[in-house]
Amino acid sequence: QVEVVELGGGLVEAGKSLRLSCVVSESLFRLSAMGWYRQAPGKQREMVALITTGDGGDTVNYADSVKERFTISRDNPKNTVDLQLNSLKPDDTAVYYCYARDYYFKNAWGPGTQVTVSG
Repeated sequence: QVEVVELGGGLVEAGKSLRLSCVVSESLFRLSAMGWYRQAPGKQREMVALITTGDGGDTVNYADSVKERFTISRDNPKNTVDLQLNSLKPDDTAVYYCYARDYYFKNAWGPGTQVTVSG
């Protein structure tokens, strides 16, 4: 069973940047999907950025609200999936969760990390 844990997060001013890292317990090549979700107070959890793997390579999807500002990347040797958050807005305040899915369709979620944007 794959396990994931988030690193990073914290309090940042609007307009600033932050980087989150997700450490995965096994090789990223064993995953069919990996990425980041977030949940703001009183709202449903939503996809932020997601990498899905396939025969043709990786497909990356972003929520419309973060396009051009957030970038997801994978580091295969380190087994990490990072999320670079630029030009942060107060609306980005949420608990950010790392997500991974293996080829048996088993899902893994991290405990979450708080990102708070003041401004």
